[in-house]
Amino acid sequence: MSELLQNPSVLMTIAFVLACLAYFTLKMYLSQRQIAHIHAQRHAVPAPFDEKISLENHQNAAEYALARLRFGQKNLWVSLLLLLFWTLGGGLTALASMTLSTTSHPLHFGVLFVVLFSVIGSVIDLPMSYFSQFKIEQRFGFNRMSIGLWLTDMLKGAVMSAAIGVPLIYGVLWFIQIAPSTWWLWAWLLFVALNLLMLWLYPIVIAPLFNKFTPLADETLKARLDALLARCGFASNGMFVMDGSRRSAHGNAYFTGFGRNKRIVFFDTLLKQLTEPQIEAVLAHELGHFHHKHILKRLAVMLPIGFLVFALLGYLSQQLWFYDGLGVNDGVGSLKVLSQNNTHLFAVGLVLFTLVLPVFTFIFAPLTSRGSRRDEFQADAFAVHNSNGQDLIDALVNMYQENASFVGTDALYSKFYDSHPPATLRVAHIAQLLKASS
Repeated sequence: MSELLQNPSVLMTIAFVLACLAYFTLKMYLSQRQIAHIHAQRHAVPAPFDEKISLENHQNAAEYALARLRFGQKNLWVSLLLLLFWTLGGGLTALASMTLSTTSHPLHFGVLFVVLFSVIGSVIDLPMSYFSQFKIEQRFGFNRMSIGLWLTDMLKGAVMSAAIGVPLIYGVLWFIQIAPSTWWLWAWLLFVALNLLMLWLYPIVIAPLFNKFTPLADETLKARLDALLARCGFASNGMFVMDGSRRSAHGNAYFTGFGRNKRIVFFDTLLKQLTEPQIEAVLAHELGHFHHKHILKRLAVMLPIGFLVFALLGYLSQQLWFYDGLGVNDGVGSLKVLSQNNTHLFAVGLVLFTLVLPVFTFIFAPLTSRGSRRDEFQADAFAVHNSNGQDLIDALVNMYQENASFVGTDALYSKFYDSHPPATLRVAHIAQLLKASS
């Protein structure tokens, strides 16, 4: 027994199994806590939401949240089974063997292996995606998509992913060949450059492939929002309305791009849900994120974390115990072949790493969520200072009602999953700011 425990492959297997158990148990426990919380809170609408949201709408939101949570639990089971199949079940080993039977060229093997893995995953995910869109969203009146549009979106997404992903994989595998010791550093730099490029290209190239964007035509509203932008010293490349109603009844607003490509985007559904003062307050909140440089600060945190992740990938992808301990073994003889070529080995290691990383890192989710919630409080404070705080409260209440968002979140569940503060805490914070400024 002691000899087995000294084997790094065995230790990797044990660590992975324990991490899977902890990951699955924790996620299921959090989900059950939220379900219990909703059941306990569904019989009364908390203040100040009780002034706008009827008990009937509150209970409908509870049913919507419960349906999504229960679906999430089923999805979690499927995800766990797939993870175990691809790893300890030998799925990646079999896929690597099949890919090698097609091509042994180092670069072509890597690209084909990743593409096949992605295609298989997408096909497996189709029924879950269909159920979410055409059962849950349809049942609660949010789905506006036809099956044809749903399939067209997937096809466009697949083509775009291939156009970006295939050259990226070729580039990373080429780094492996020319810089076997430092390839991960160059891959990280390529990753950073690609992300910055996508931020710049998204509003003018990618987003229009899926939605129609038209300049904000309401001159009265536009004048009001232009005045807000001037007060806050913010310049953008225009305010646009997105045809979100083609796909969903949910409403939202966001900023996108940077530099000259910065855009303010409103869902057409949101413009129908809110009054002009409320829209101004929502925009002021979004401006608060730019004022406090939240996006740049988040990048400043994520880039060094990405550096460490790529460094870890660079190390693990060269360790045979990493593969053997996670089910990529000599059952079909592929590991011996792969170990003779680092480029072959990396393609399998890349997929293997991305599969298991979430299992080991989910425990750190509250750190990310905490920072995001702090940013939301700061943006709310900026909105209160530069617009009308009561309008912001009214906008939040209306958005919760229209989106059937349940007003109430279990505290521990919120720490792991909520990028925004719970509704009651957020409204209480805005009300406190209003009281302090009066």
